[in-house]
Amino acid sequence: MRILIITQNEPFYLYDNLKFLIKKLPTQVKVVGCIVSDVSPFGKKETFIKKALKTFKIFGFRFFLFYSFKFIYCKLFKSSIESLLVSKNITEIKIKGSLNSESSLKKISLFKPDLIVSILGNQIFKKNLITLPKYGSINLHTALLPKYRGLMPTFWVLKNNEKYTGVSVFFIDEGIDSGPILVQKKIEIKNQTQAELIKLTKRIGMLAIVEAISLIMSGNYKLIENPNNQMSYYSFPTSTDVKEFLKSGKKFF
Repeated sequence: MRILIITQNEPFYLYDNLKFLIKKLPTQVKVVGCIVSDVSPFGKKETFIKKALKTFKIFGFRFFLFYSFKFIYCKLFKSSIESLLVSKNITEIKIKGSLNSESSLKKISLFKPDLIVSILGNQIFKKNLITLPKYGSINLHTALLPKYRGLMPTFWVLKNNEKYTGVSVFFIDEGIDSGPILVQKKIEIKNQTQAELIKLTKRIGMLAIVEAISLIMSGNYKLIENPNNQMSYYSFPTSTDVKEFLKSGKKFF
């Protein structure tokens, strides 16, 4: 099976998890290309300065300082996504603008993917992109869908004192986290910080992607419903949400 990965250049967790995913893929799977878009943690594209100022305003000085140092460390001492792709002989596909544009679709189609795998995708897929591969497109979401659709689920499950969270790998449709689910894993929330929960869900998520790809190749799977009438959706937290998160005893790191 030929798969094409679409992701964003997230500096903290992506390198290790993408390397882990590639290592765990079945031998019959070939990653034929990878699209790495600019990072957009707030769900939309903004300048680096605007992202930094917004992070400071919403999360406060301590959070800002911690992730600023972490960002600098990752940039100076961790290998880049580009270097990982080169080491694995995976072509980085350069896309300008929308993934759904005619020019983007033509470029993606040249790689003849059987399946598109979205990890941290930051654009909504339209029908022509979703159906371009033979087996469609799948996405990883680090929550137990249909609950906690949207942004930053690890923050919201902690803030809302959930006892469990999880990961869901689903077939992408034209909605937001609304497609039928292939693989879902439930995780008990103990006393983890948000950073620990992010790390845990992303690693389990990579294994869930591998399982989903294996199921698609076998053709033997049963889809799990992802009903809209049971969904909850969360956007990016406000400074008030952050204050309530900290007041309840939850920790970011």
